[in-house]
Amino acid sequence: MTPSVCIGPLDLGPFPLLLAPMEDVSDPPFRAVCKQGGADLMYTEFISSEGLVRDAIKSRQKLDIYDDERPMGIQIFGGELEPMLGAVDKVAEVNPDLIDLNFGCPVKNVVCKDAGSGMLRNLPKLIQITAELVKRSPKPLTVKTRLGWDDQSKHIVYLAEALQDIGVAAIAIHGRTRVQMYKGEADWTLIGEVKANQRMHIPIFGNGDINSPSKAALYRERYGVDGLMIGRAAIGYPWIFREIKHYLQTGQTLDPPTVAERLAACREHLERSLVWKGPKLGLLEMRRHYAPYFKGFDHIKEIRSQLVQSMDPDEVRDLLSLIESQYTNATGGAEISV
Repeated sequence: MTPSVCIGPLDLGPFPLLLAPMEDVSDPPFRAVCKQGGADLMYTEFISSEGLVRDAIKSRQKLDIYDDERPMGIQIFGGELEPMLGAVDKVAEVNPDLIDLNFGCPVKNVVCKDAGSGMLRNLPKLIQITAELVKRSPKPLTVKTRLGWDDQSKHIVYLAEALQDIGVAAIAIHGRTRVQMYKGEADWTLIGEVKANQRMHIPIFGNGDINSPSKAALYRERYGVDGLMIGRAAIGYPWIFREIKHYLQTGQTLDPPTVAERLAACREHLERSLVWKGPKLGLLEMRRHYAPYFKGFDHIKEIRSQLVQSMDPDEVRDLLSLIESQYTNATGGAEISV
């Protein structure tokens, strides 16, 4: 029997699948459909430590977590110790299952503040700050990071060991450098080296380009990681988690979600988004999800174009009903997969 993976006292079961924290994506509506799809551990969008300390509305709203989402991690980012200590205190008040530090975000307006992957340019500072945050946090403290700043500074094997030694409870590693952003293919070689390091005993999760059950199985075998963190592949396709689990258990590929399943997930996501963010922002932030929800649907380009332009919730609902009726009529009422 495969042993469970534990982050501190948190038991995630054998080979857990984690939903990556993604800015403007990993909100409660999206997390809800991913939880139903089989995600074992999820995170909030990353939250600015400066924003939390200032009690900024946007940062405070991202602290919203719900019991049916658990286990849940709240991720923070920052470049200076005092605001990050204050952020840990704020986060602890809402009682997440763990607190995660973002040392991987590559976007310019984060990096220019020496936050996110900007911290990878100064590893002594990164380690010093993390050590103080571990002492402060009442919850297991974990880290998400990249291989390094650039090809000349891929120090992840050293960094992972140092983070473990100061008390970090788990590490998720994205297989690119900051300079790469999201370009090219993720290189998991060094992730495998971190896991193969005999001194390492905390969970190591691999992240980057996991987009199919067969690739998940291959990378588990090849690199020996304790679990996988999945990001972009889950956008509009929360079934990726159940498909990977089924393949790992049986070696067989599940049938893709039916039209009815896709519509049900999209509708639930939409309604939750409208409630949580209000009609305007709820509709705007749903736009990125329609194309992947209905990928592979024939003759849907015009409807999809209307979906992403509409600012009327009822019109969006009617368009989803139109998709449903078109596919039902096309199959004589029979259910189909796409």
